[in-house]
Amino acid sequence: MQIAQHRKAKKVQEALGPHFTVLEFDQPTASAAQAACAIGCTVAQIAKSLIFADADGDPILVIASGANRVDEARVGLILGTTIHRADADFVKRATGFSIGGVPPVGHPTQLTVVLDRTLQGFEEIWAAGGTPTSVFCLTPD
Repeated sequence: MQIAQHRKAKKVQEALGPHFTVLEFDQPTASAAQAACAIGCTVAQIAKSLIFADADGDPILVIASGANRVDEARVGLILGTTIHRADADFVKRATGFSIGGVPPVGHPTQLTVVLDRTLQGFEEIWAAGGTPTSVFCLTPD
């Protein structure tokens, strides 16, 4: 593990500021299971940043615990629209990041965000840092 060197990870570090540190690993952290293994935390502590599209084609960021699956119908009801999982091109256009490294911050536009309440039960959680090998630690707040 080392301090972020990749340009995308540095972009996330810039968005986070000095109180957080984006770390890069020699092993993949693209999935919740890979990230938990690399970090040494539980899969539930991984904050997955998943991009969906609503009925109007606008991006929705769902930050979910790595232990949970997103119920698209329920999220759609909460937002008053239907949503569906976005493809890789849509994710890249909406966030500037590729699937497997999408962070919860640093996007070129403001996204509608839905946060999984499960994450609020942890003192610290981990999120993608802009690449499939980078993460950072934060709190649910």
